[in-house]
Amino acid sequence: MHGNIPSTNGILMARDLLIFRLQDLSCQGQGLRPQRQQTFRFINGKAESLFLQRLNPRKIRWTQIYRRLNKKGVTEEVAKKRSRRTVKHERAIAGLSWDAIRAKREETPAARAAARQAAKASAVKVAPNKRAAARK
Repeated sequence: MHGNIPSTNGILMARDLLIFRLQDLSCQGQGLRPQRQQTFRFINGKAESLFLQRLNPRKIRWTQIYRRLNKKGVTEEVAKKRSRRTVKHERAIAGLSWDAIRAKREETPAARAAARQAAKASAVKVAPNKRAAARK
């Protein structure tokens, strides 16, 4: 079946031309469910033939869907969207300023070991005093 259907934007597809659905209510009085019947209108016999052969319109070169998927006939070249690079910020962490963090980072391993030993020695001296205070 052929019809004079105006073209909205270029070539119309066979599957795009579904106009309306009719419900067949002729057997409603007998307690049967109504059946849906689809009526298709095609722009020409070629579109109808391809639709009845169940050919995929994405693979048919002259269809609008094929042209859209494969970027045919696009007049304007769209420039690629430029992504921004993430900027690294140096921030302080809770309780420590950025200068203190930088000083610890630049500390040599020998200085760290010496500080650790000093902390252990002071902890050993403080521990007996805490035990004595707890006994009183």
